[in-house]
Amino acid sequence: MPKKIRELKSLLLQAGFIYKPAKDSHSKWIHGKLFKAIIISGKDSSDAKHYLEKQVNEAIEELNRMEAEEKEELEE
Repeated sequence: MPKKIRELKSLLLQAGFIYKPAKDSHSKWIHGKLFKAIIISGKDSSDAKHYLEKQVNEAIEELNRMEAEEKEELEE
């Protein structure tokens, strides 16, 4: 069962992304450590598209990977 748009937005907020409003039902999510933005369209109660879930999960995984690398560098 696909996640709802509101669940993806919640995950992005927890990961430190910043919300930027866009036209209509679109929202732009940016993070200072990533060079790409995530654009989410749809109402909060709508089911998220598969590609959008994948994009959000990949961005969060990339952030976690970057934080782990930074932590390793500090321990050395």
